[in-house]
Amino acid sequence: MARGKTAGSSAKAGAGTGRRRKPAAASAAKPAAPQAAPQASAPSVGDGAAGRAEALAFHVAGRPGKLEIAPTKPLTTQQDLSLAYSPGVAWPCLAIRDDPATAYDYTARGNMVAVISNGTAVLGLGNLGALASKPVMEGKAVLFKRFADVDAIDLELATEDVDEFVAAVRYLGPTFAGINLEDIAAPACFLIEDKLREVMDIPVFHDDQHGTAIIIAAGLINATDLTDRKIGDCRIVVNGAGAAAIASMNLLHAMGVRPDHTIMCDSAGVIYKGRSERMNRWKEAFAVDTNARTLADALDGADIFIGLSVKDAVSREMVARMAERPIIFALANPDPEIRPDDARAVRPGAIVATGRSDYPNQINNVLGFPYIFRGALDVRARTINDAMKIAAAEALAALARQDVPDEVDRAYGRDDLRYGPGYLVPTPFDPRLMTAVPPAVARAAMESGVARKPLDDMTLYRRQLASRLDPTIAAFRSIYETVRRRPRRVVFAEGEEERSIRAAIAFREAGYGVPVLLGRADRVAAAIADAGLDQAGDIEVVNARLSEHNESYIADLYARGQRDGVMLRDARRLVNHDRNVFAAAMVQAGHADAMVTGLTRGFLVCYDAVARVIAPKPGHRALSMSILVARGRTVFVADTNVHELPSAEEIADIAIQTAARVRAFGQEPRVALLSAANFGNQERVITRRVRDAVRALEARRPDFEFDGEMGADIALDARLMRELYPFCRLTDAANVLIMPGVHAANIATKMVPALGAASVIGPVLDGLSRPVQIVNMGASVTDLVNGAALAAHEAAVADMPPAP
Repeated sequence: MARGKTAGSSAKAGAGTGRRRKPAAASAAKPAAPQAAPQASAPSVGDGAAGRAEALAFHVAGRPGKLEIAPTKPLTTQQDLSLAYSPGVAWPCLAIRDDPATAYDYTARGNMVAVISNGTAVLGLGNLGALASKPVMEGKAVLFKRFADVDAIDLELATEDVDEFVAAVRYLGPTFAGINLEDIAAPACFLIEDKLREVMDIPVFHDDQHGTAIIIAAGLINATDLTDRKIGDCRIVVNGAGAAAIASMNLLHAMGVRPDHTIMCDSAGVIYKGRSERMNRWKEAFAVDTNARTLADALDGADIFIGLSVKDAVSREMVARMAERPIIFALANPDPEIRPDDARAVRPGAIVATGRSDYPNQINNVLGFPYIFRGALDVRARTINDAMKIAAAEALAALARQDVPDEVDRAYGRDDLRYGPGYLVPTPFDPRLMTAVPPAVARAAMESGVARKPLDDMTLYRRQLASRLDPTIAAFRSIYETVRRRPRRVVFAEGEEERSIRAAIAFREAGYGVPVLLGRADRVAAAIADAGLDQAGDIEVVNARLSEHNESYIADLYARGQRDGVMLRDARRLVNHDRNVFAAAMVQAGHADAMVTGLTRGFLVCYDAVARVIAPKPGHRALSMSILVARGRTVFVADTNVHELPSAEEIADIAIQTAARVRAFGQEPRVALLSAANFGNQERVITRRVRDAVRALEARRPDFEFDGEMGADIALDARLMRELYPFCRLTDAANVLIMPGVHAANIATKMVPALGAASVIGPVLDGLSRPVQIVNMGASVTDLVNGAALAAHEAAVADMPPAP
């Protein structure tokens, strides 16, 4: 496909409106003393006025924030309420009084973790205070849920006094099964964790310390293996003396690293015995007898460097003084202590890890804390001890040595994710993390005597873990990562609309590719000026009427439609005046990789324009599906927009094509062909078509479960299905609903989210020979970005070599 300049005459949007200024980078290191850290700019992802606006809009839309409380039992009738509250609730209360352990059976306590902070070390932003830390803590709670199905509630405490903090948390034991401390400055974080561990009989875990330490340990297990070293014999230098550095040293010592082989440095130099400057009891524990006084001295002959400090702390000359094939974990964010290419310039055999996703070997805490808590909660652990931390590190290291699933390879757009110097730890998108780390942590808890509910069958436990997470969520993460790795050029057909402009900015700043705004430059510039979006000034704008490719687009459209009643003047009018036709022509000609539209016109209007230019793939039908994401399940619905009253054969085609797309989202399809009847109990025109579609599928013998005709209630309720229709071929509730007509599909997928029963992704257009996505009219900026990313992903995958 063509790259670089777009088809046609173009201009930079809003010329003269100014360019975005990037804020100064903030150090990822947390302060080593209780004084406030210097204020820093916001993280680089989504920076600038547009990024700020979209982030704020995201958090304020609908229900403010990122969390809500939802019941897990039906609360519709008086009987429901009498069981949930008075008088029925008395019975579990009495049962828990008689046996406190039954609280895990009768309440949600066993799956609940508190995420607690006082906001004294928020990300790289310093001491923002408790209230300003709340968005981060809510975000941490979301990660717990998304990655490990742990219900987490954030609690922000407005105190920097250690004793007050401890007093506020210590009495929360009856509510939670674990405590995750977050973004608390050192050394207060050490005191708080130690005191809480003494007085609470549930896990208390400061992720900034132990999460980082565990992932570092996992990486070092494999790095030392690859360099034929024994970790206990290595000479290690750690630069930084904050929470993560001290926890890492403690864990490495627990794993057999000799204390006299480790040197810790801070901004004042080497921490040596007898040093008095800027010392405290935590640093004192790592003071060693050495003549080294600077980081450069300490690195002389060192096997391993671990950086938890600031950018550019290590020079090429320092790396040159290290041992052969040095191991360098430069983890300062956003910029490492030394960049991998600089380290390898002087030591080509160096193994390098960073905290960044754009380099190999990212040391990312999300590989650890959700799964560590999952394992600890499932055995009702009293604490998270060193044995459990080491087990987590070893499980991560072992997972990196296994063959990488194809979906992970494709997510990263690489075929070199294989155990070696560039792949020390799994990626955050590896679906096996859920079944690898929690069992290791649970087993270590049982063997070390801190588990109150040992597991009898680890194989069964792994199956239960696998069923906790919706693979669709992982698939979408994979999609976005693929696009970041293989960015594409996407046309935003309604480029004069403010939401399109905002979406184009967000698309670019997310790293998904190059956006092109279709519209008149003066109109786009005016919209940019009105919205104050000066960072959109360098986004390309294409005016359809001024394009140098108009004549070729017109000729192509005329050739396609001349035997279907299209006159040459019609083709000219459509290309010059219909932005969807022009955008589709750009994509068809290879002057752009994909397009997104739908913001100002209905789906069918947009689709009819696109279909004039872009035909279906051979052997495919154009169709759209919507993805309903409800509590604990995802359901795919098709066809929601294209086929008004599909024939039996068309319904069968839609089922087969949708099932294939569902597999691409990581789900094994169980397809229900829906109707107002259940297995012939009503004889109507529509029910006969659906029954004929089932027979058509039976004749084709597809490789997925299907059955029908059936009502939605039967399809979605496995118990009811088994009870009333035990002959049904579905082994569980359906996750794919094939509708008898577009009206039922469209109404259902718009009604369900309006009632608050689910969120909807889509519609997702499938089956065209070029990547196009059409959002719902009035879509949000986020919807537009998601549509553009899905279209870009289709283009990226089309360019990738087939999996071996």
